[in-house]
Amino acid sequence: MPIQAKFGTIALLGAAFAAGVVTGPLLVASAQEGSRAETFRLLNLFGDVFERVRAEYVEPVSDRELIENAINGMLTGLDPHSAYLNPRNFRDMQVQTRGEFGGLGIEVTQEGGFIKVISPIDDTPAARAGIRPGDLITHLNGTTTQGLTLQEAVEQMRGERGTTIRLTIRREGEPRPIELTITRDIIRPQVARFRLEGGDIGYIRLSAFNEQTEPALRRAVATLRQQAGQNLRGFVLDLRNNPGGLLDQAVQVSDAFLEQGEIVSTRARRQEDAQRWNARPGDIASGLPIAVLINAGSASASEIVAGALQDHRRAVVLGTRSFGKGSVQTVMPLGANGAIRLTTARYYTPSGRSIQNAGIEPDIEVRASREDPNQRPREREADLRRSLRGDAQAAVQPPPPLNLPPGVLERVQRVPPEGFPAFDPARPETDFQLQQAMVLLRALPPGQPLRRAQR
Repeated sequence: MPIQAKFGTIALLGAAFAAGVVTGPLLVASAQEGSRAETFRLLNLFGDVFERVRAEYVEPVSDRELIENAINGMLTGLDPHSAYLNPRNFRDMQVQTRGEFGGLGIEVTQEGGFIKVISPIDDTPAARAGIRPGDLITHLNGTTTQGLTLQEAVEQMRGERGTTIRLTIRREGEPRPIELTITRDIIRPQVARFRLEGGDIGYIRLSAFNEQTEPALRRAVATLRQQAGQNLRGFVLDLRNNPGGLLDQAVQVSDAFLEQGEIVSTRARRQEDAQRWNARPGDIASGLPIAVLINAGSASASEIVAGALQDHRRAVVLGTRSFGKGSVQTVMPLGANGAIRLTTARYYTPSGRSIQNAGIEPDIEVRASREDPNQRPREREADLRRSLRGDAQAAVQPPPPLNLPPGVLERVQRVPPEGFPAFDPARPETDFQLQQAMVLLRALPPGQPLRRAQR
């Protein structure tokens, strides 16, 4: 039976392809896969499967559900970050980028069929319940997460304020699953937390990149400079476990500390779609040295900031290699039908380094603990199924070498000494990476900015 006899929407789509009247990315893709006749044959195959499922599945399924599942499967089969957003999820995403949303306060990805925690957001139900980066969420309210798409799992975890959800978690090093019952809340994460350390170091932690990030950063810097006065020796910008967010906020945060030069560039499928962002004059830190902290949970927008400040030698980057998500997702609205989130480009640092699957290597590797070096390392973008490959053609260059006064690097310890206390977020003295960042800044002559070395 020809597809036209089955259902009108698919018939119209197939006919449009066959006649060659559909333009844009779909037609380009079809041309690469073969002739228009081959595309029409594949659309007929889709129609056959659609009709059989529609007629024979054990329970009735709506046409909308089948089509949405098909679209989502098409997108999630490309890479871990492309997806279909139904109208509800699209509204949720818009709310989240504004810096307010309902749910648990947890950033997740999908790995090995389960939902994997990238990072809990500071001061949210998930963080207060003790959820950690790397945790695997195996069950939601007793039902396995295997078989769920990432969007389906996120939708289940979100809900009205005051309602509860039971999570079953598998954590490395724990012999048994962990059961947590968490009460949902309105999530208004404080995107910038800051304090003065020892009267002379301004500490700023950015937990995400939403529409509130750059204004919050400016307020933090202004407050710290007022508190410290002439005693301020520098800033620690903590991007650890920051999963990223909006590109424009990453650009603005970088621009806040740079006087000139490229911040980041993107390269898409077509050369004419490449873009570049440059800094404007004005450094809110007035040249004071900056230490940027990163780890395997620092992704996307965090890597853009770390890479830009590193390449311009505006900051020294400490910690461990970042996550390696260097791909650009464009949200394309579909009217009343939601939107698609499609990977459309790769990010590049000012020196031309591709972030994708590579991440940002710190200038000074400083481990957070004395863990066994043979222990399985934390997974990164390159470990995700169907992750977009890095750009092998990119001119990979290391950042400019550090040009610090003699003896400064030798003061920074790379591994905590024996007996160093276990990390407690409420006690900064137990944060070994932060302590070493402050050692670095205090070893610099007062008021001396970082100097870019000549190649």
